[in-house]
Formats: sequence, structure tokens, C-alpha cells
Amino acid sequence: MNAPHTTEPQPTLRVALLGCGNVGSQVARILLEDAENLAARIGARLELTGIAVRSVDAPREAELPRELFTTDAESLVEGADIVIELMGGIEPARTLILRAIDHGASVVSGNKALLAQDGPTLYERADAAHVQLSYEAAVAGAIPILRPIRDSLSGDRITRVLGIVNGTTNYILDQMDTTGAQFADALADAQRLGYAEADPTADIEGYDAASKAAILASLSFHTRFALENVHCQGITSVTAEDIASAKDAGYVIKLLAIAELLKDEAGDDGVSVRVHPTLLPRDHPLAAVRGAFNAVFVEAENAGELMFYGQGAGGTPTASAVLGDVVSSARRMVLGGPGRTETTTGHVPALSIDMVNTSYYIGLDVADQPGVLAKIAHLFAEHGVSIETMRQTIHPAKDGGEASAELRIVTHRAAESSLAATVKHIQDLDVINAVTSVLRVEGI
Repeated sequence: MNAPHTTEPQPTLRVALLGCGNVGSQVARILLEDAENLAARIGARLELTGIAVRSVDAPREAELPRELFTTDAESLVEGADIVIELMGGIEPARTLILRAIDHGASVVSGNKALLAQDGPTLYERADAAHVQLSYEAAVAGAIPILRPIRDSLSGDRITRVLGIVNGTTNYILDQMDTTGAQFADALADAQRLGYAEADPTADIEGYDAASKAAILASLSFHTRFALENVHCQGITSVTAEDIASAKDAGYVIKLLAIAELLKDEAGDDGVSVRVHPTLLPRDHPLAAVRGAFNAVFVEAENAGELMFYGQGAGGTPTASAVLGDVVSSARRMVLGGPGRTETTTGHVPALSIDMVNTSYYIGLDVADQPGVLAKIAHLFAEHGVSIETMRQTIHPAKDGGEASAELRIVTHRAAESSLAATVKHIQDLDVINAVTSVLRVEGI
């Protein structure tokens, strides 16, 4: 006779949520509304024990039970099995995450600034405590990119990662490209639509993308890179004229986060991590990423070229990435075993941008007179830089002034140091009125 079937009650995992902004409110809503589905996937129930906020009475994106809100984040953290940190900023987020780890809780965070600045400390503390620190939402919103790099490509060797990881700057540059708008007008439009903050500095100066670049590089090359290892240049100097000239030459300008495996002067491996406006050929997959969308292009020795594309921001899409990490952490707790953060077996040094081989797009305002092109070509040759293409537009003299010409030069790939020296010395030529733009080129 068969024994009667019995169902063991599911264990309950206590979840503390720190922060209830656009993303946090959607995370809380999903935890409450999809509790049964999440429990079926995990094998345990997730109990949202509280939401730590600065003001209990502030308006929220979602209707949530008032009794969940508290200003006592410390007590909430100490009683949790999983802590979701969506506060942003460095403090008190850092202190609360460390307190959670020390109490044996797994942590899910979307805090790219903290992870880029002090990630190594957090990773080491999580490793020592055998808890999981997950942060898929810290890079590219809803796009699942960190877990594929960490897990799916762990048996491969990544050689380069190029990413459009900031929706604000991509929207601005896309508007400039498609409508001919000036930078200030495109920025104002992004602010009106909610794509840009009232203070957009972190986005347009590249700091947000640089934080994400450090995280991508750390996972891709199994080495802990910090924000200080990232060369950072924003888009504030990109003009409508740059966009138009690039378009005429068959390029589009994107703000790219790039992490690339290179050789140093001794022939040893090193990694360059950088963020800057970049010209891409219009047939490159990243060139087609429009509006506020994000995409990450990965190159690996065996898998070849892979692209991950989707919404890079927004409460609900980013909440999806957060919940993916929560489910992963909860499953580990149910099944047992040590936490998983990232592997750091490589210890590859960060290289200066001077070690990069790239191409330049250079705009010059020059005197319209015989011998100008010869002087410019000679200086390029002196620095070992080869010109790939050159376009010239003549501007007739006006109001008794002298005629001038606009030159747009794209170089072949060369050392960044050689290209920078070329630009520096070209300004000293007596036939140069101004160097109007200098941008890097990828994908050629």
C-alpha cells in the first residue's frame, strides 16, 4: 500500500527593501502581486518585511500597504535574509549593505556608483561571509548582460565589450542625428520626456557610463576595476556640425563604454576601460540602437560576436532585473551552497588610454591656399599616422576676409599616443585656423 502523499510547507525568506523610488516601488509591487508565482519558481515564499524610506508620507509610483514603510533601515536589514538596495548614492547604502552581509543576508543592488567606487570591498566582504552579492540592475536596466558574462561565457575568453549603457545620452545623440537638433535643445527635450534629470551632469559628462564600464570590465576580465581605472569623456563637446559631418561620411556618433583586452609595452595582457563619444559605421549593430535604448556588444574568442539589446532604464524594466537577482539568490539559499558574486582569477592590470590602438576623426578649419594638404599630410606621416579618408569643403571669402576650407579626416588605426601627439602638433601649423573636433572611431 502506498504511503499517503504529504506536502512539506515551503520555507519563508524575509526580504528587506531599501528605497522606494521608480524602481523600488515596482519591485515591491511585483513581490506582493506575484508572490505565488515567485514561490513556485524558488521553492520558498518571499515575505516583504518592510521598505526603508526617508519619508513614509512621500508619494509612490505604486499603491503599497502603508504599514510596510519604515525609516529604521538598520533594524530592517538585521532581520532580513535578502536585502534589496535601491537607495542609490554611496552612504548610507554602503554601510547598510555591509551590515546586511555581516548578518548573513544576500544582497541585491542596482547601485552602479557604489559598485564602481567601492565594489572590491563589497565583493571581498561577501566572499568572506559566503553570501551572494548580485547587481544585474546596475548595468543596462532590464538587459540581462552581467549573468551571461559571468555564467554563460565563463568558459570562453572575452576580448572586448562595447556598450551603449546610458539611455539619456543615446537619446540626445539620436535626436541630434535624426532631427539636426543642437545639443542644448536635444537635452531639454530629454528632460521634458523624463529621460534626463534636472541636473544631467552624471549622464552627459559620462560618469554614469563610466561606473557601468568598470562593472562590465570587472566581470569580463575577472579583475576588479574601479572608477579610477576608467578614462571618461562626455558628450557636451559634440556639436550638431559634428553629427552632420559624421552622417555625411557614413557614421553615427554614440557614447560608448569600452573594455578591451590589449598588450602592454612588454607584451603582457592588460585592459583598457574607457568611455567617450565614438563614431561607428552605420552598418555596425550598435549604430541602430535608437532613442533611450541600451545595447552591449561582446566579442569572445569562441562565441564570436554577441549583442544584448533592450530598455536600459525605467521602473518596471529595471525591476525585472532586480527580481531576477532576487530569485537567483533565493534559490541558492533554498538549495544551499556558497554565495556567488564574480571571479577574480585574472588580475589583469588596467592600461592607460595611451596604449589603445584606435582611429581618429579630426575636423580642421584651414586656410584655402596651395600647399595646405601637403603640410598636413607630412605632419601625419612624421607621427606614423596614416590618413584613410579626407573630405574638403571650401568656404568662399566673405566681407573682405580670406577663403577657408573645412577638412574632415579619418585616420587608419594607430596608437592613441601617436594620434594625440599628431593633433597637438597640427594646431601649431600656420595654415590651421582651428581644430574643430576630435573624435575616436570604432568598428572599421
